[in-house]
Amino acid sequence: MIQKSVAENVIQAALETGGDFAELFIEDKRNSTISMIGGVVERALAGRDYGVGIRILKGEYSVYAFTSDDSEENLLQVARSAAQAIHSNPIDLTLNFQKKIIENKHHIRVLPNSVSKKQKVEWLRRAHSAAMAYDPVIAQTTATFIDTLKDICIVNSEGLFVEDRRAYNRMGISVIAESGNNRESADFGPGSFGGLEFMEQLDIEGIAKEAARSAKTILFADHAPSGNFPVVIDNEFGGVIFHEACGHGLESHAVARKASIFADKLGEYVASPIVTAYDDGTIPNAWGSLNIDDEGMATQRNLLIENGILKGYLIDKLGGRKMNMDPTGSGRRESYKYAPTSRMNNTFIAPGESTPEEIIANTELGVFAKYMDGGSVNPTTSDYNFSVSEGYMIRNGKIAEPIKGAAIIGKGIDTLKKIDMVGNNLGLGVGMCGASSGTVPVTVGQPMIRVSELTIGGRGGNS
Repeated sequence: MIQKSVAENVIQAALETGGDFAELFIEDKRNSTISMIGGVVERALAGRDYGVGIRILKGEYSVYAFTSDDSEENLLQVARSAAQAIHSNPIDLTLNFQKKIIENKHHIRVLPNSVSKKQKVEWLRRAHSAAMAYDPVIAQTTATFIDTLKDICIVNSEGLFVEDRRAYNRMGISVIAESGNNRESADFGPGSFGGLEFMEQLDIEGIAKEAARSAKTILFADHAPSGNFPVVIDNEFGGVIFHEACGHGLESHAVARKASIFADKLGEYVASPIVTAYDDGTIPNAWGSLNIDDEGMATQRNLLIENGILKGYLIDKLGGRKMNMDPTGSGRRESYKYAPTSRMNNTFIAPGESTPEEIIANTELGVFAKYMDGGSVNPTTSDYNFSVSEGYMIRNGKIAEPIKGAAIIGKGIDTLKKIDMVGNNLGLGVGMCGASSGTVPVTVGQPMIRVSELTIGGRGGNS
């Protein structure tokens, strides 16, 4: 994607004013999106984006610039312009790029551009038809399919020269159920870091029917009560609370600034002794996986919490300098337009020993959060507020009536300590995570867990 001689000249130019590290991130991305509303294709877009990001470090100071013009003349100009932000003595540097061959753990069998638009539209029609056929209360569907193929090359002043190919595809189905003046919706969006063989194996009709079932259930549910309850949170996307309220607090850009409640707590109990958690970027073809991070380091399985004790953070190169710790393969960015920073990949609570049936049976009165929506978090304090998209009351050890409009309110580090049952049914859900280095694909996950007490906000009064 770039000649070694050009890369060498640009890096030398970036370091002319005394920077001690320079990096080029070259990206060529092709993507397409097809959207269907009510069974009719509303939008079909395709595009290509190409560019180069140039990062210069001097100690704990960072400068970043990017351009879509990859001519050597322009790259030299951009590098020298960025370098003007640094004023120090140039270092003697001899570059010897060694092309790094990486192990491909995430195979791509069917490339996105090898599948016709007609086939992709047919996948959307199947989702629409299955959802509409579920029940007469289903009033509307929106189905979307996206695919992306990205080639990257990372070169730096430490001699790294590495290339990688990344492919993503994801299908989203949103369903609206309607009765009188009441309308409720539910949506699902499975995806894969890999080829379109994922779509050939996906149970499209099953996903669409589940979205329709959930929307209908919410439509006829009563409003959630308010108060403090034991809360059982189901597996897969239930892990979004851990991701938002805890995971972000373990990223080095927050820890290094002491802007995290988890700063300076390595080796201390931060969770219940039955809680162990990882961030693992190596899971084959998982949505948040990568062969290498966006700084060229191989991703790895990072132990975050072991039996309740904080064991590690997620660290990028700059964060490692600030914390005097080694990077963990966690430097990520949305595109060449963003400097990398520490981010999660596939973050999850490890499975425990309880069955889901045991967790429900051991809860006399509580709330069961089957599906979660988004929420908001204060990363400094880990205070959070998340909404439950589909929930139920638990009465006498059994799942009882459905409820809607429940908000779970808590503090991440307190919630971790109140987890008193962990299921054996680990599941992963896909999502997108936005932060200072842009929006990146991530996986959240957990088995079913029970938190001994959480505050539930709802309009249904006291239960």
